[in-house]
Amino acid sequence: MTVKRQRNGGPNFVPIGPIFPPENLQSVGRQSYGRTADGNGYIHLRDIPGDLPQQLDQILKTLGDIPGLILDMRANGGGGCDHEAVFGRFLAIGPSLGQHRGLSGNSCTGPMVVIIDAGVRSAGETIAGMFKEDVRAYLIGDTPTAGTSSQKQKITTPSGKFTVRFSVRSNMQRFNGGRGIEGIGIPPHELVPTNAVDLTQREDTKIKRATALLKSGFPQGTVKYNTTR
Repeated sequence: MTVKRQRNGGPNFVPIGPIFPPENLQSVGRQSYGRTADGNGYIHLRDIPGDLPQQLDQILKTLGDIPGLILDMRANGGGGCDHEAVFGRFLAIGPSLGQHRGLSGNSCTGPMVVIIDAGVRSAGETIAGMFKEDVRAYLIGDTPTAGTSSQKQKITTPSGKFTVRFSVRSNMQRFNGGRGIEGIGIPPHELVPTNAVDLTQREDTKIKRATALLKSGFPQGTVKYNTTR
């Protein structure tokens, strides 16, 4: 039997994010970025490495003055870094939003749409959840995130043939009204299923909807951060 290898390099399917991203994107690490045809900033945040805050500094400096930002987190496999340092790159410098502080002179302070899917895992879910629950950005997607954001521990049998992984710590106090993320995920503000007609026209339905939201504004009460500062 022949196994066709996927674009991720392995025999199993792993989500890879947008099928039709904006053209002429640049990259740093596993992140890609550029501008949409409408002039909005676009970042595909593929993972959460330890130096993500520094990567974002480079990305946002290159993007420059943008009217709005689409943060595409689809297929974000997680990782680990200072979540507050990431969040602070999307706030005005200084005290800006509750307990959060803007941390960079190159920060993005305009309106943001975050795109999620079931491929967003672990630290990616935590960051996506912060954007939603701390009312900084509007989330869209066709499903909640994966729901695998707790700290895990593994035990291997003496034979070495089996390993069991189980959750030992979850952020129950932080998301979904105290229920946490594990087994639930982060639901989007708005469900946006893929439109088959868009695919035939080589358009990404989520990016198309995000662009429309940045132009028309978000539903009242969903994003409270003052993006006019």
